[in-house]
Amino acid sequence: MTVVWAILAGVGFFALIMASIALHEVGHLVPSKIFGVRVPKYFVGFGKTLWSTRRGETEYGIKLLPLGGYVRLMGMYPPAKEPRRTGRLAELADGAREAEWSEITATDVATNRLFYQKKTWQKLIIMAGGPLMNILLAFLIFLGINLAYGQTQQTLTVAAVTQCLEAAPAACVAPPAKQAGVQVGDTIVALNGTRVSTWRELVGLVRAQGDGELTFTVDRSGAQVVLPPVHGVFRQLADLDDPSKTVTAGFAGMSSATAVVRVGPVGTAKDMWTMTTQSVKALATFPAKVFMTAYDLVTGKPRDVNGPLSVVGASVAASELATTDQLTLSSRIASYFSLLGGVNLFVAILNLVPLLPFDGGHIAGALWEALRRGWARLVRRPDPGFVDTARLLPVAYVVGAFLMITGVILVLADIISPIRIF
Repeated sequence: MTVVWAILAGVGFFALIMASIALHEVGHLVPSKIFGVRVPKYFVGFGKTLWSTRRGETEYGIKLLPLGGYVRLMGMYPPAKEPRRTGRLAELADGAREAEWSEITATDVATNRLFYQKKTWQKLIIMAGGPLMNILLAFLIFLGINLAYGQTQQTLTVAAVTQCLEAAPAACVAPPAKQAGVQVGDTIVALNGTRVSTWRELVGLVRAQGDGELTFTVDRSGAQVVLPPVHGVFRQLADLDDPSKTVTAGFAGMSSATAVVRVGPVGTAKDMWTMTTQSVKALATFPAKVFMTAYDLVTGKPRDVNGPLSVVGASVAASELATTDQLTLSSRIASYFSLLGGVNLFVAILNLVPLLPFDGGHIAGALWEALRRGWARLVRRPDPGFVDTARLLPVAYVVGAFLMITGVILVLADIISPIRIF
């Protein structure tokens, strides 16, 4: 029976991801229609069409390969300027432009139904609509979890104090917290006179001190006690923002207790901002992590538990969360949907990368166009016209090829050497 539930949970998670992608495209579709852009197609998936229906000028449907989705907006590329450029890259741009313009009518041009004809703020809303939809979904998912179940947070109460810096008892050297006299049950109030409100804030201060002096102020049985000053020690530790990275930082040698607390909209937004900054930093090392995943797969090395996952891997992880006996039912449900919220947030951040074919590439193009035109007006020069994003198609092809190769690597890794949570 557990196997059946695991399969259902995994398939269900995959379906929820596809629903999130479909809603991402709705985020582009709705403002496009509001601003009058002609939208001939809205599809979930790629490849052969399994089902479609037409409503007005738009065909809606589902395709065979459930690996994404798209909404087609007419007039993404403006007409070519004369004289035309020559060369292989120019040929690629002109080929894509001609393919699109073969379906554009004179009426489309005359009635401003094309994307490139829209005002900058309209272009920004249209292209940002997809990522904003995923951000909204992530916020609603996290808020629902935080209100219904709460979230497990580290508190400033000490749950354990490390006895020795090294494992060998004969060479036992007490860590700073033990030397200072920190006890289980103490609540850390301040470090070096600086009051702290979260465990993460405390850890950040300790790490920043390195081997400098540490003076802990604790609440012990209702009384505040300033403990004797001690010196910190350096240790190799997981980075707070990217656990897959190792940093050299100060170490105290104690761990925190946890508590499940309800969190409202403001707290949820703050948590999402922290997650966003962490994700942006992780995204900068994403290509290197994909390479290491491929290397580990080829050499047979264990998979990095903090490495990237494909949609398949995320579904497997969700299945494991849903069926583990190491969590309560409510914790399993909360963890399952937290993973879905995290996927939506990552999809939003990824799509805001300022390169084609991501939405961020079109956003960057619209902003550059507005900047050029604004500067031309300021210095009384002729209008430079529309930015020709078709010229950036070679970049889109390179990025698309990278994403395709990445997808294949991660799917294979998730099948052959899946990451286990428990």
